[in-house]
Amino acid sequence: MSNDDHYGGGGEVGGTGQTRTRLPDSPSDPHGPRRGPRPTRSLITVVGVVVLLVAAIAFANRSTDTPDTTTADKAPDTTSTAATGTPPVTTKSAGIPKGFAHDEQGAQSAAANYATVLGSDGMFKRDARHAITDGVYTPEASARLKGPQDTAYSSALLARLGLDANGNPPPGNTFISRTVPVGTRVDSYTPTAAKISVWATGLIGMSGEKSVDPVRTTWKTWTFELTWSGDDWKVTAESQQDGPAPVPGDVAASSADDISKATKEFGGFTYAR
Repeated sequence: MSNDDHYGGGGEVGGTGQTRTRLPDSPSDPHGPRRGPRPTRSLITVVGVVVLLVAAIAFANRSTDTPDTTTADKAPDTTSTAATGTPPVTTKSAGIPKGFAHDEQGAQSAAANYATVLGSDGMFKRDARHAITDGVYTPEASARLKGPQDTAYSSALLARLGLDANGNPPPGNTFISRTVPVGTRVDSYTPTAAKISVWATGLIGMSGEKSVDPVRTTWKTWTFELTWSGDDWKVTAESQQDGPAPVPGDVAASSADDISKATKEFGGFTYAR
C-alpha cells in the first residue's frame, strides 16, 4: 500500500497529522531512485488486457445465426411464422387432424388446429367433447380434464346459451361456435416440448329470429403447451386471454337467416403455415 493510500491522499498533510515527504526521482538522490511498479502487479495488468482482448475478438466473431431454442423473451421474426404452403397433416381421427411434423412448423400447425377444434360447437356436447379432448390432449391430461370440463359445460351454461341439456339448439335455430386462427407465435421450442400462442377470432351465439344470444365475434390469444407424445404433438396445458382486438368495422350486421345459411355453406379448414 502506498503512502498516499495509507494517509488518505490529497493534500500534503494526511489524516493522522503527519507530514508527507515526496522523494525525488533524481539518481543522485541519497535515498536512491524511486522504485518502479512491482513485477507481479505489471504481470496481472498485462494478463488482464490479454483476456479482455481475446473476449472482444470472440464477441466480434460470434455468429448471429446461432439458433436459439427459446424465444419467450423476444418477438419472433416476421418470417418465422409466415405461410409456407406446406400441408400440415395427411390424416385425421374423429375429424381432428393428426400426424403433425416433428418441427417448429408442425407445432404451430398443431396449435392452430387444436384451437379450432377446442373452439368448435362440438365442445358443447358431452360425447363429442370427450372425443375432442382425447384427440387433442395427452392421455394423462385428457383423463385429468374431462371431469372439470363436464362441470364447466353445465346444463346451466347450456341454458344461458339457448341449448338444451344435450347441447342442442331449439328447432329452427342454429347454434354457432367457430374459431378462426389469425396467426401463431412460437414462445419457445425444443424437439420434445413447445409453447405456441394462437391469435384467433371467433363466432359464438344462437342464430334465430327469437334468439336472445345473437352471434357475435370474439378475439382471443390461446396459448398451448405442447409435448411430443406418441409420434405427434399433444397438449399438456392451455390458457386464454382476451385480445388483441381490432376496431370494429362499419359493416352492417347480417340477418339471422344469412348467418345460419353461411354457417352451413362455408366449412372450416385444416390450418397450416
